[in-house]
Amino acid sequence: MALDQYKEEEEEEGMSFLDHLEQLRWHLLRSVSAVMIFTVAAFLAKSIVFGKIILGPSRIDFFTYRVLCQVSDFLSLPALCIEQLPFTIQSRQMTGQFSMHITSSLVVGLIASFPYLFWEVWKFIAPGLYSKERQAARGAVFFVSLLFFAGTLFGYYILAPLSINFLSNYQLDPSILNEFDITSYVSTLSMLVLASAIMFQLPVVIYFLSMSGLVTAAMLKAYRRHSIVVILILAAVITPPDVISQILIAMPILVLYEAGIQIAKRLEKKRAEKELEDNLKYKDNE
Repeated sequence: MALDQYKEEEEEEGMSFLDHLEQLRWHLLRSVSAVMIFTVAAFLAKSIVFGKIILGPSRIDFFTYRVLCQVSDFLSLPALCIEQLPFTIQSRQMTGQFSMHITSSLVVGLIASFPYLFWEVWKFIAPGLYSKERQAARGAVFFVSLLFFAGTLFGYYILAPLSINFLSNYQLDPSILNEFDITSYVSTLSMLVLASAIMFQLPVVIYFLSMSGLVTAAMLKAYRRHSIVVILILAAVITPPDVISQILIAMPILVLYEAGIQIAKRLEKKRAEKELEDNLKYKDNE
């Protein structure tokens, strides 16, 4: 193990700055190629990607709305059922539909290729880590991708439709009609989904910070109240100004924060066991 680590360090030291740049260039080229492949595929599948996925939350037969109506029937709460979305989507610019077709295809391509993108990033970073650090971060690509897609699904099926429902039903006066531009609709939907996907990476961030010793479980507990305030502020920034949407995005983030505390506890426990084992070995050698 020590010999392998020495060889790895020797190879890393033997690489020049230009060699690192060359590696980075190829990682970037492969990453961009992956995004472009999925983007082109999404662009060609316009009827599915745009007609069903992008415009899905704007239609009353969307999955989330149908589930809410079923729940409202079961609980006898008619207010839960969303029966109308009083708005229309328009394109007020000549290039509006075409540009949004490209933009939405790029967003779908980015989301679909995310596991490969992170894998390329990890391949570039991993050689600079010690074998012990790589062992501790084993499975990073899987868990980061899992949380990313969980956040994407949460944003698309929960956060986005409820936010769209609120904004479409909000009126200053009955004489004012809600006629949203396609640019506004696509940008709002993309922001909600991507923001949710990024926010769901909180346990991974806590894991690496705890592994590096920058945060501890006790510190996370001590600043729990401050974290709640920060999370609520972030939820207010990325969601429309309605309390329900803000609570919906804040609740899973708070749960993930608590999960991060448990992760930090587990890492500290393993670190303490490892130190105890090393001390015992040291005493036996004496």
